[in-house]
Amino acid sequence: MALDFAAGCIGGAAGVLVGHPFDTVKVRLQVQSVDKPLYRGTFHCFQSIVRQESGLGLYKGIGSPMMGLTFINAIVFGVQGNAMRKLGSDTPVNQFLAGASAGTIQCVICCPMELAKTRMQMQGTGEKKSKRKMYKNSLDCLVRIYRREGIRGINRGMVTTLLRETPGFGVYFLTYDVLTRSLGCEPEDPYMILKLLFAGGMSGIASWLSTYPVDVIKSRLQADGVGGVNQYSGIMDCVRQSLRKEGWRVFTRGLTSTLLRAFPVNATTFATVTLFLLYMRDGEECGMQDSEPASVQPLQNLQAQTQPTSM
Repeated sequence: MALDFAAGCIGGAAGVLVGHPFDTVKVRLQVQSVDKPLYRGTFHCFQSIVRQESGLGLYKGIGSPMMGLTFINAIVFGVQGNAMRKLGSDTPVNQFLAGASAGTIQCVICCPMELAKTRMQMQGTGEKKSKRKMYKNSLDCLVRIYRREGIRGINRGMVTTLLRETPGFGVYFLTYDVLTRSLGCEPEDPYMILKLLFAGGMSGIASWLSTYPVDVIKSRLQADGVGGVNQYSGIMDCVRQSLRKEGWRVFTRGLTSTLLRAFPVNATTFATVTLFLLYMRDGEECGMQDSEPASVQPLQNLQAQTQPTSM
């Protein structure tokens, strides 16, 4: 289990650096006013942020995911790996259940982290140098929200986070399991890394597509109140207002940037985690061979553990 946690930490850091700019674009598109939209689409938003706020504008709020996603991925891969061992058999259904349980547990960290990230990403929209910064950084953001609104404030959007993460991570691990089995990702395969990258990227896309409408509502609830005025009284009020003003298309806002981000981020994350586990478990296997040459059964079990589909 310790290896699962370590692999998750490394994979999480790699994923954040690759995908944060597109996440900023996604959030801006999801929460912009329909009456006075600032951006026409994904690429216009990307260009506008760079032109108005410099390239660093794309990395607003990165402190929160850099701190949180490392732990989140450690929890996700640790819990998923441990759940698979508890469930016993490596089946698609168990992969979904293990992934869903991991998604549920990590919401405790994910919700406050994404709240701080969203608030930081919205701060100083269209300004190269913010005239008045409400928050100095992600930690300051959470502290100020806590002082003003308490525990309930820093957990704003928790229900929508649970509705997104629980099935989302189930689909995530299920898709990865199915794809790696179908592609035949074996350690001796010369194309294994390419196959892992493809499987990881497609898993991320499948996960986001399965829960994206919920993510739009979550972003809107977490960004609500940034200017001092609360627009929504709750989840259903947010859904009703969004549908009334923008129609069903509201649930696809920012989807292009999300999918552009999802593939490289999750390809990087899953490939990093899988290769790290293979490398470390191969090292353990070599150590066992040196110290216990007569022990055959433990080595067979260890070899079974090194399959990418059985993390």
